[in-house]
Amino acid sequence: MPMNETINYIEFGSRHLAASKSFFEHAFGWRFTDYGADYTAFEGGGLQGGLFRSERASRAEQGGALLVLFSEDLEASLEKVSALGAQICRPIFPFPGGRRFHFVEPGGNELAIWSDKEPNP
Repeated sequence: MPMNETINYIEFGSRHLAASKSFFEHAFGWRFTDYGADYTAFEGGGLQGGLFRSERASRAEQGGALLVLFSEDLEASLEKVSALGAQICRPIFPFPGGRRFHFVEPGGNELAIWSDKEPNP
């Protein structure tokens, strides 16, 4: 049961719905349920949500919300998303509390991954 007045669901626009779906499925293990040709719902990302076909996508530089995932191994996460077709738009950088990087998934949405762990030697 969702908690009152908490974020419960999120939707992303995607320029390439099938590419976004494949990316998130392979990168993070999200599971999808299709609702027609222009919408797919996901679960398994710590939050339920969906992807809808759109000519626009979310980018932080344009005022879009930035979704930030956590990783135990930031370098391994960067390698994985790069191998699956993500474009790294901000390489790993430090910030108060840890390190992170930003990437754009194949459907055009910018996300970030952060870690409070130091790089593995």
